[in-house]
This record gives sequence, C-alpha cells and structure tokens, in this order.
Amino acid sequence: MANGFFNVPTPINEPVKGYAPDSPERAELHRELKRLKQLELDIPMHIGGQEVRTGKLQRISPPHDHQHTLGHFHLGEASHVQQAVDAALAARPAWSEMPWEHRAAIFLKAAELLAGPFRARLNAATMLGQSKNAFQAEIDSACELIDFFRYNVQFMREIYELQPQSSPGMWNRLEHRPLEGFVFALTPFNFTSIAGNLPSSVAMMGNVVVWKPANTQIYSAQVLMELFKEAGVPDGVINLVYVDGPTAGSVLFNHRDFAGIHFTGSTGVFQNIWKTIGQNIHKYKSYPRIVGETGGKDFILAHPSAHAKAVATAISRGAFEYQGQKCSAASRVYLPSNLYEEVKGYLVEDLKSFKMGDVEDFSNFINAVINEASFDKLAKYIDGAKADPAVEIIAGGNYDKSKGYFVEPTIIVAKDPKYVTMCEELFGPVLTMHVYDANQFEETLDLVDSTSPYALTGAVFSQDRYAIDLASRRLQNAAGNFYINDKPTGAVVGQQPFGGARASGTNDKAGSILNLLRWVSPRAIKETFVPPVDYRYPFLGVATNETLDVAAGGF
Repeated sequence: MANGFFNVPTPINEPVKGYAPDSPERAELHRELKRLKQLELDIPMHIGGQEVRTGKLQRISPPHDHQHTLGHFHLGEASHVQQAVDAALAARPAWSEMPWEHRAAIFLKAAELLAGPFRARLNAATMLGQSKNAFQAEIDSACELIDFFRYNVQFMREIYELQPQSSPGMWNRLEHRPLEGFVFALTPFNFTSIAGNLPSSVAMMGNVVVWKPANTQIYSAQVLMELFKEAGVPDGVINLVYVDGPTAGSVLFNHRDFAGIHFTGSTGVFQNIWKTIGQNIHKYKSYPRIVGETGGKDFILAHPSAHAKAVATAISRGAFEYQGQKCSAASRVYLPSNLYEEVKGYLVEDLKSFKMGDVEDFSNFINAVINEASFDKLAKYIDGAKADPAVEIIAGGNYDKSKGYFVEPTIIVAKDPKYVTMCEELFGPVLTMHVYDANQFEETLDLVDSTSPYALTGAVFSQDRYAIDLASRRLQNAAGNFYINDKPTGAVVGQQPFGGARASGTNDKAGSILNLLRWVSPRAIKETFVPPVDYRYPFLGVATNETLDVAAGGF
C-alpha cells in the first residue's frame, strides 16, 4: 500500500460561460434543450445502486409551460425509505474505511465531469424543470456545484490536517470520523447546486446518505444521481427517494441510527423537524447533527449618501433574478427620501425592459415561478396590495397562469414599514419598498433589525464610511451574509461562506470548512511510548528534613 501526505489540486472558482449569441456553449445548450423536450423520461428512485420503480407515477412539466410533459417519476412509500436506510447502513463500513484520497478523487472527478460532458445536460434540466434562464442555470447547476466539489475536497484535507500538539514521550492524534449512522439530506427546488451539495458534502466525509429532493427539482436531481454514479460514488452511499416529507420523517426520525440532517427549505418545516428530533432524542444512538438553512426576508438599506443608480441596479438584480426565488433575494428595501424619486425612475425603467417568457428564448430575463401553489400565493398578495389604499404599486402587478406560472415583477411602496409584504417571506418577484426620512437613518437601522425574524442576507449602500461602520455594527445580527455596496445575492463558494441565523437557520456556512466540520466526529488518541510502571508520583516522596520532623512528633 502506498503512503503519503497528499496535496489536492488547488481549487479555483469555475469560470462562468457567457452564452453570447453564436458562442459554442449557447449552441450546445440549445441542442440539449431541444433533445430533452423531445423525451418523456421515466425517472426511478435510486436505492443501493438499483433503479426502483413503483408504478405510482407523478408528472413533471416545465413551470413556464405546464401543458408539456417532461417525464414522470415513481413515487415511493415508507418501505422504500426503509430500504434506503438499510442500503446506506450496508454501504457504510466500506465507505467510511476508504482512504480519504479516494473519496476526494471521486468528487474531483464529479467536478470535471460537470465542467465538461454533464454541463449542458444539467443546465438544460435545471432550465426546463425549474424555469431558470441560461445564466441563472450556469451560475447555479454548473459553476457553484463544481466549486462545491473542488473546494470541499480542499476543506476535507484541511480538516484532516487539524492535529493536536504532543508532549515529550507521547504522540497525540485526532481522527475525524464519519458520524455513526446515516444522514438525511432534504433539498429544495431553487438551487440545483444545493441539491447536489447537501448529500455530497456529507458523503465526502465518509458518511452515508438518504436523499429526498423537492418534487419540483426531481427532473435535475436524476441527472445529479447519474453524475454521482459516473464519478464513482459506490452503490448505497447516496440513496435517492421520492416520498413526501411526513413519510420520510416517520421512518428516518424514528430510526436508532439517524445521525443527522442536512437541510435547506422553509423555516416552518425545519422547526418542526427540530421538534420531532427533540421528542425522539432518547431513541438515537448519538445526538444527531442538525444543520439547516431556511428562509429569509432579505433587505437593502440605502443611506442618503448612496449612489441612486447603484441602488437601483442592486434592486433589479437582487430582487428579480430567478423570479425572486432565492433564499437571499432582496424583498424589502429602505430608501431615504432624498433618493426615492431617482431610484424609482431607474427601477421603473429597468422593469419595463424586462422580457418574460420561456427559458428557451435567451432574451427573457424573467421566467415562471415554480408551481401553481406559489403563483396563487403571490397573486393573493398582489391583489391585497391593489385593494389597499395605504400602499402603491409602482411597477408590475399582473400575473397569468394560462400557459405557465408567470408573475410580473412587482414593486410595492408601503408607507407603513410593518406592512405585511415588508414582513412576510413571499419567495417570488414581489418587492416592497419603504421611504424613510433622510434624517432618520439611525432609527431606520433599528427598523431593519427588528422587522423580520429572519437573518439571512442584507445589503447597505452608502458613500459615507461612518454610516457603513455604524450599519455594520448595528446590524451585526440581522444578516449572516452582509453586503456593502452590492446586492444581497450571489455568494461564491470559497469567497462568501453562506448561511444565516435567527429564523434563517443554524448558520453552518455552506461553501466553507465550517460546514464540513459538522459531518465528522473527532476521536482523540494518546499514545505513550514508555508507560510508567509505578503508580507513585514524585510528590509522594519524603525528604530527609521531613523525616526528622516526623520523628520529632509531627503528624
């Protein structure tokens, strides 16, 4: 057996392809979109390396064209979740004992496969299944997931290098063991990269996984599973099941070997999961790791000194890219009275230029929201704003689901800073702005900090460094990712570790070493080379003068 302290390839962020007219990547992506649309896929679960079909089919259609059928997936039951657990636990001994460099090689290969032959396929699947335009798919399903694979390998190596000091005559070592049991990965619809990272980052550290994606992301999840298989992830290490949440929970959260959950989704669901785990804590072999990134009510705050055009551009991009369906998307904005009219003018001009429609038309900046439930929820909030004389809709306000679930990017201006859409998470292309007195910036800081239970992302725009310093201190707990003169979206792996606190999750920072540390259980080992053979410590010895004192009658 070869031995060595292995370096890994130095990770760099994957360059983003431009998809400009007549570019080779644009032509390849168009071909792949056309190919996939001509197919109706039969999508099985993947359990222990086997494709599992139940015959209980559920249809998948593009959100922007709900009359078209992309395929069907096979809906599972509790018995399939149990099979996935059994397969994971059966795979665990060999996987956990595999030398780390071989686990690293698998995911480095996954990165290269995704950068090459899988790139157009995964991007196209994300575009069709989740209604993302070409650029949003590229930065998500290609670049960010490639970055996760490469940087997580580097972080894994750094973790294994974390070792204690040793005193003379002994050797102290630290093992970073995988968790004892299996981990549940519960992933969302809005980022294919998150759906890929949550199970793979856990598996990379030697753990085995039961993975349940959102139903609205299954179309690209099956491509991810094929990517894992092609990269060499052994059978049973990552098991993909299609069941509803309660069905999965009834099996997984009652199992003795449940070791943790890696979650991205709604705050309500995560809090219920935490409660269930707490109620079942006596059933588990170990205390489970609970890692979650949940909702956000993300803010942009402009100081009176801010550049109006920069603020407007940050709003246009930060609020409306991917139809506002990012956990980090700006959904509440605080504008000073001296800048409002100028910023408003730029925004209205921007929104008028937005094109909305099918993802296959690369000139469309806006596509559809994910499903009918989301559409109906957003339409209800827009209708409420239209009927409320206390607010004004300055852009958008229309919606149509006859062909796809299209909601026009909408801007509401609310006099009341606690108006419902300033407080509640909408997860769509609806932004609410509040105009504050330009002389009340400090009071507005308190308003920003106290309005929402969430604390995921936030941005401050200012040309006044004292104001930036003040906002940074006063809002230190209001956002886990805090942006200065930039939009509150677009965290890059290895550059801006992502996650928030308060109602936004456990802030375990995906895209950093901090997250991977949650998926190991350290064991400290002390080896003494020449062990003592007498229990007596030196202090037990008796000096000559002490002997005389005792003889003289001392006790």
